[in-house]
Amino acid sequence: MPAMKWVPEMPDAAGAGGEVDARRRAVADAFAAGGPLSAAVAGFSPRSAQQEMALAVFDAIATRSTLVAEAGTGTGKTMAYLVPALLAGGKVLVCAGTKTLQDQIFGKDLPAACRALGLRVEAANLKGRQNYVCRLRLERSLEAGTFSSRDAVRALHRIAQFIRFSDTGDRAELGDVPEDSPVWPAVTSTRDNCPNGECPHFDACFVMRARRAAMAADVVVVNHHLLLADMALRESTQAELLPNADTVIVDEAHQLARAAGDFFGEHWSLQQLAELGADSLRAGLQVARDGASWPDLVRALDTAGRAVRLALARSGAERAPRIAYDRVAHAPLLIDALSALDQTLIALEQALEANRGRDPELDVLVPRARALRTLVRAWTPPPEMAQGAGESGQGDGTDGVPAQEGDAEAFVRWVGVSTHGAQFRATPLHCADAFIRAREERPQAWILTSATITTANRFEPFLDALGLRGCKTARWDSPYDYANQALLYLPQTLPDPRATDFSERVAQACWPALRASRGRAFILCSTLRAVERVARALRARMAVEDPDAFTLLVQGERSRRAMLETFRDARAAVLVGSMSFWEGIDVRGEALSLVAIDKLPFAPPDDPVVEARGRYLKRLGRDPFLDDQLPHAITLLRQGAGRLIRDETDRGVLMLLDERVLRRSYGKAVLASLPPFRRTRDEEDVRRFFAEVVCSPSPGHAGEGEGAE
Repeated sequence: MPAMKWVPEMPDAAGAGGEVDARRRAVADAFAAGGPLSAAVAGFSPRSAQQEMALAVFDAIATRSTLVAEAGTGTGKTMAYLVPALLAGGKVLVCAGTKTLQDQIFGKDLPAACRALGLRVEAANLKGRQNYVCRLRLERSLEAGTFSSRDAVRALHRIAQFIRFSDTGDRAELGDVPEDSPVWPAVTSTRDNCPNGECPHFDACFVMRARRAAMAADVVVVNHHLLLADMALRESTQAELLPNADTVIVDEAHQLARAAGDFFGEHWSLQQLAELGADSLRAGLQVARDGASWPDLVRALDTAGRAVRLALARSGAERAPRIAYDRVAHAPLLIDALSALDQTLIALEQALEANRGRDPELDVLVPRARALRTLVRAWTPPPEMAQGAGESGQGDGTDGVPAQEGDAEAFVRWVGVSTHGAQFRATPLHCADAFIRAREERPQAWILTSATITTANRFEPFLDALGLRGCKTARWDSPYDYANQALLYLPQTLPDPRATDFSERVAQACWPALRASRGRAFILCSTLRAVERVARALRARMAVEDPDAFTLLVQGERSRRAMLETFRDARAAVLVGSMSFWEGIDVRGEALSLVAIDKLPFAPPDDPVVEARGRYLKRLGRDPFLDDQLPHAITLLRQGAGRLIRDETDRGVLMLLDERVLRRSYGKAVLASLPPFRRTRDEEDVRRFFAEVVCSPSPGHAGEGEGAE
């Protein structure tokens, strides 16, 4: 196919029907045997489902409508939405579920589609500002000598060397500085601490450069967090982070409704206070040393933050990862600590205000301190409200909630306490209105797709969560032969998830299957606590029966990427992990032949958001379990099960250890939502299955992202 330039816009269907029809035929031809994709994409084979999805996407773009599409693993959904979007023309915004998938689409899938179609397209890969090195903050960190550890200093100088040659400043390109290095927050910016046009490096700013490229590009690839942050910003200030687009494509759309809660609510944390203090101390000593007693002010802020953390612990907030705020809010100790924190913020804000105008970086700290003080005050009940309510555990988690459009009950306030910090959040119980407004704001096409959108083949739970009305839905099953490639194993004796020794019994039940599979397994647990207990029980069993049975990898002991690399190379490994391994992991070949899931991943019933959302749905006359908790658990289960079969040659066993799928009425919906595995309860069937599989495993490929889809 001869090289073509980008077609700038989709012709109006009413006035240019012939051209629209011609482009639609080009979409169909692209996926046909002997077509452009067949010639240009290695391993491509025509799939009717992929072609049908591509045509459905094109039709939605042509009519500027909304399509919700479920495409099973192996359908090839990435090409099924990229090709029609490219051929239709107009500005396209592609939103990936994770930054890993975002980089894969931008660096691999999009270039492959353009090469196949012979199109020259201007594309941009845009991330949140904290993914880019900030020249000013790097410069100030080098000058201040903030870090004392050898590793941190080495990382700081490595980053300084990196930006001398990088065109993007994207930290993902610098693999030899760990993702969790304490240096990153000091050398990246946030919306609150960026001086914008007052920055001496504004013209060379990596963030501004990326945004300018996005504004000029034909196709912009982002992630869900940036899409939601843009929607939240437009809701609150009418400003925008992303360019307007003719077509918005949301991949891994099943994550969208839950993730939206992080962006349409209110929050502050002790970590934000610590960062404000660190930035104030550094900037104050560098540019306004005579302006205030900066060390004393910041020391007082740190002390006040620790007092809040201690007050939360003594008021009962350490009993669960998340607790409804009204259960601790009226504890006298916490009210006193928040009031003292307010006073230290006032003192810091006054000192910053007195030095305004001396340096742009110092100036941006004034509104930042004021905003945090406003939030702290909003979360501090007056002293006369101090009582024993914090110990009673009563309340509905919504008192004093900042209202949105006059509806205080639309939010739940909760607090999460960690070892060293705490976060305070007001989470919206529904985000549908924001998505409705986003779709109505301008005429554009919306494509929402994932391998796991439906619940027992029903779209309604997903549609209701996002307020999607009047849209087309379509689903295509995976092309994989699950009945012959895989086995669903429900052991004869399934442990009760409520049993105190449940995790130990999971390990015991898994042991024969692990021996039959010779390792090569993921054990996916619903909690980090379960990960620890299952791993401990497996280690004890190995010590007694066979210390060299397999390499045991446990989440938390190493980074996710390092664990995946070891899993691939070990060839006989068992990885025990929690939720971060249920999605976005692509391990193909015999390296992964067994996936065991401990139990249905229901959210804890005492989680404040789950409780409040349940009360909210009941007021609407709906069933919280059937309409919210069950669909969410099924989506997660389908994602976990999806780790097993990643291509046409994979074979393996999915082992589900939750007796509720057989004994509870909702179990039928759970099983109906899984791929059509051949099912067994006989341990001997599992042994025979693995005996038939070649047991000299090839390493396969282990990575992150949905490469097989």
